[in-house]
Amino acid sequence: MHRMKTNRIRTASLGRVLAPICVAIALALPAWSSDTRTKSDVQSLDQQVQDIKSDVLAIAAELRALEEQLLHPSSTQVSVFVEVGTDQDVRIDAARVWIDGEPVAHHVYTHRELEALSKGGVQRIYTGNLREGAHALRVEVEGRRTTTGRFASTEEFVIQKAVGPSKVGITVSESLTGGAQVAIANW
Repeated sequence: MHRMKTNRIRTASLGRVLAPICVAIALALPAWSSDTRTKSDVQSLDQQVQDIKSDVLAIAAELRALEEQLLHPSSTQVSVFVEVGTDQDVRIDAARVWIDGEPVAHHVYTHRELEALSKGGVQRIYTGNLREGAHALRVEVEGRRTTTGRFASTEEFVIQKAVGPSKVGITVSESLTGGAQVAIANW
């Protein structure tokens, strides 16, 4: 008797779970089985997917901009850029940047990045926050010159951070001694 009661309870519980699933399948079967889908319906669906992708990408770009504003407010923001002087026989392999004795950036350049730099491109190597005042900036550059071979150059500078965003440009050019000269400027 106990076994029959347990089976009835199981059957009733199973029925409550399966009933909505069966109804959903019954309603969906005619739509699946009919060939009412046309090429224009599929294209319309593809267009909707592309619109959603575009919206997601636009939202992601907005979120990145907001994150940048939150992490690096314009009053304390400092950005450091690297460029190669024009008509130079210098190829940068790697660059390291320290601010106030703390390493803040290290970058090893790819072939494409080197091409861009040689054509006048500029690379942002670091963005961060600094308080107003004087700060020690140390730059280490490793690379090659076709005439004299490998070089490593380390230079130290003092930069003044004022109120508002600051941009510091590091220019790597040929040196008279056969290596490379590193200079900075406020942009």
